[in-house]
Amino acid sequence: MSEQSINRRVLALALPAFAALVAQPLFLLADTAIVARLGTEPLAGLGAGATVTSTLTGLMVFLAYGSTAVVARQLGAGHRRRALELGAQAMWLAVGLGVVLGALTWLASPFLLTWLGTSGEVHAQALSYARWSLPGLPGMLLVLAATGTLRGLADARTPMVLAISASVLNVVLDIVLVFGLRMGIGGSGAATAIAETAMGLAAAWVVRQGGARAGADLAPTLHGMRSSLIVGGPLFLRTLTLRAALVLTTWVAAGKGAAALAAHQVTWNIWGFLNFALDALGIAGQTLIGLALGAGAIHEVRALVRRMLGWSLGAGVVLGGGVILLRGPLASLFSPDAEVRAGVTSTLLVIGCTLTIAAYVCLADGVLIGAGDGPYLARVGVVNLVVYVPLALAVSHWGPPGTPGLVWLWAAFSIGFMGVRAATLAWRQRGEAWLRAGA
Repeated sequence: MSEQSINRRVLALALPAFAALVAQPLFLLADTAIVARLGTEPLAGLGAGATVTSTLTGLMVFLAYGSTAVVARQLGAGHRRRALELGAQAMWLAVGLGVVLGALTWLASPFLLTWLGTSGEVHAQALSYARWSLPGLPGMLLVLAATGTLRGLADARTPMVLAISASVLNVVLDIVLVFGLRMGIGGSGAATAIAETAMGLAAAWVVRQGGARAGADLAPTLHGMRSSLIVGGPLFLRTLTLRAALVLTTWVAAGKGAAALAAHQVTWNIWGFLNFALDALGIAGQTLIGLALGAGAIHEVRALVRRMLGWSLGAGVVLGGGVILLRGPLASLFSPDAEVRAGVTSTLLVIGCTLTIAAYVCLADGVLIGAGDGPYLARVGVVNLVVYVPLALAVSHWGPPGTPGLVWLWAAFSIGFMGVRAATLAWRQRGEAWLRAGA
């Protein structure tokens, strides 16, 4: 396979994946701007309520990653009908999990929001948002599983169109329900639920049409859903360890003072946006590696990894250099406060210098997910977290307050945590254990 052919295949998957990843956060900003017009308490409530729902969705991302790997491997082996059938089982599992988790979280949301530190009017606003938006959880989890299925079929364009369409619908419904029907923050939650449900139904319809053309049996089976859960379980643990590291990092930042925490949040959002670009290459890797292994083309896998590694490291260098050059203007754009700007400028320098590590991690993680190496990722996820916890706690206990402490923290995260992730992923890829060919 020529480099030009690999480049075309990577871009055909990575660019739509990036657009889909970016669409929802950008429209969430519009969502936030609409709720902000209701006042300080509703805006604070949106932050707390959205934390509950987004955490649930984030932990369930294994529904997308697991189905991508399984479906791509079957498609690579020439079993399109079987690929669609396995994808459908992941989608049925997603709906079931969404109903159960949505109901349990709806009941537990008052306690969860209290645990997050809300009280009084902010608690009431957060509870209203959470309870209005949680009925959309089955639809959102269905979207994750359907997105994984479609990506496994090498279709990244449909998830992109669905994500953008649903985000636009969400904003329109926000305006109608929040201001037109005067539902307040509850209207924003309802808009989210409706948009997520519509997106889930549209994604299911696309997969159903594909199944009908292939003659696939898409009916739910306990065995099929159990198999999807077994595949996704290790990826859930991997995601859980990542979430724990992110929460720990924010907790340490909060101990460095209000300005440091504000700077951390700005930096975190910028870092997250940069990772969308890097994750897009990892998502392309999930599909291409699964297809190649399903076809038994081990040499093609190695060629794909080498070429995508060049793309990923190149993106890390370019984006990192851009962050270093633009760190001052970026800090001024996000905050007028001099102390916050100083914190953002300093931490962005750390990010710019270490972004190639994150670039490698995103790609290597995607490659191993595409290879179905979830159990290994789960094990080393625990190891990575165990290594990072004492580093973060050391910064919390001995690190200076303010901007210097924040720089220490981001160095611990970017070099310590991401560095050990890179090392464990590189060690695995040097061997042959993850190169399991066939369906």
